[in-house]
Amino acid sequence: MSSELHVDVSGGVAVLTLNRPAQQNALTPAMASELGAALRRCDTDDAIGAIVLTGTPPAFCAGADLSLKIGEVNGCIDPPPFKIRKPVIAAVNGHAVGVGLELALQCDLRYFARDAVYGLNQVRRGAIAGGYAHWTLPRLIGSANAADLLLTGRTFDGDEARALGVANACLHAGEVLPTALEIAHDIAHGAAPLPVALSKRLLWEAPTMTPETVGRLETELNDFVAKSADGGEGVAALKDRRPPKWTGSVSGEWPAWDAVTEGERRAGLD
Repeated sequence: MSSELHVDVSGGVAVLTLNRPAQQNALTPAMASELGAALRRCDTDDAIGAIVLTGTPPAFCAGADLSLKIGEVNGCIDPPPFKIRKPVIAAVNGHAVGVGLELALQCDLRYFARDAVYGLNQVRRGAIAGGYAHWTLPRLIGSANAADLLLTGRTFDGDEARALGVANACLHAGEVLPTALEIAHDIAHGAAPLPVALSKRLLWEAPTMTPETVGRLETELNDFVAKSADGGEGVAALKDRRPPKWTGSVSGEWPAWDAVTEGERRAGLD
C-alpha cells in the first residue's frame, strides 16, 4: 500500500488507515482503488477475523479531494465494505463529510467522535450523495430521517449521529479507535468466523426479503454451519468449560450465497 493508505494486521485484526492528514484524509481515486484492493485481500485471508477502517487524526475523511471534479470519486469502493465477509468497523475518529460519511455507512458497526462534523452535503455543492448512501442510510435510520439528511445536506455532530442511529456509539475522539479495536478483537477471537460472515451477509440482504424467506434461510444456513469445521465446537467448549477453538475457513467453506438468496436448492445446503 502507498503512504496514503496504511495497512496493519495484528492479532487477527486488520486496521486500514486513510493517511492524508494535511488534507483531512480527503479521498482520491488512487486511495479508493487501494482501499478496495486491501478489503479484497482481507476478505480472502482466513487469518483476519475483523477489519477496522479509520483515518489519521484529526479527521476520518473530509470527503473527496477538492482538486477533483464532481463525480471523480464517489465512495463506491470496489468491493464495498458491506460485501466483505468479515465485519468491518468504522472508527470515525473525526470529521466525516460527503464521501467520508458514505464510507462509514457501508461498514457494519460505526463508532463516532462526539465533537466532529458529519454530513452528506452534496446537494449544497450541486450534486447528490453517492457511495450507496441512498441504499445504506434508509436501512440504518429509516426513510424520513434519511430524507432529512440527504435533501437538506445539513451537518450534525456525534451526539445526533448516535440519536439517529447512524452511529453505534458516540465517544471522545481519543476513545474511538481503541473502542473499535477492542470490539474487533472480541469478534475475531470470540466468535466463529463462518457464522459471523453469514450473519453479516444476511443482515445486509434481509431488508429486501420476505419474513418467510429470511426464516427459511436462517434454518438452512444453520444446518449448513452445523456441518462445517466449527459445527460442534461451540457446544463442546461450553460442556468442557473452556474457550472455543475455532478452525473454520470463511473462504474455504463459503456457500454459493447468490443461489441461496434466489431460493434455489443446491448441493451445499441439501
